[in-house]
Amino acid sequence: MAENRLLGQPAPTAPNQVWVGNNITYLPLVGGHWGYGATWRDACLRRVVGWHLAAQMPTELVLHALEHALTLRQPAPGLIVHADRGSQYTSAACRARIAQAGAVPSFSRPGNPYDNAQAEAGWSTLNTELLPPGTPFASPEEARLEVAHYFDPYFNFDRRHSALDYRSPHQFERDLKINLP
Repeated sequence: MAENRLLGQPAPTAPNQVWVGNNITYLPLVGGHWGYGATWRDACLRRVVGWHLAAQMPTELVLHALEHALTLRQPAPGLIVHADRGSQYTSAACRARIAQAGAVPSFSRPGNPYDNAQAEAGWSTLNTELLPPGTPFASPEEARLEVAHYFDPYFNFDRRHSALDYRSPHQFERDLKINLP
């Protein structure tokens, strides 16, 4: 298992240096059912670079979100991919895909959620802003559409982040004068 490569390191100063895997979140559906969501966020931009929703939460949930991010952002080798120690993130399949992409795995210390604080806050923000408490999505399709609309255009293009001097991830990236998809 990889160590926490972020401990004692300065915050990333450019995109695609560090991605953080958000904890898998539970999305309430009508009838007491659940959907599950996984995301990867760029730690510099606070931008959601990859996400996936599914009816179950096997390793493939995290892998599909990672694949989405790798396809969209096409990072150079050396990217640090950081996550908690959940079984989906630490699985052999996930670690192999990270290595295949030329990225470096990093995992939080056992029992220390502060090691992944940025990721921990990600789904909490979505759940607070998107769904009133106790209100389930009508269907998995509605959840997928609402979450897609939340991330792009709202979260990545319009929502301002205090950590980015109250700019959106998109505006912050533009201000860095970086031309990435």
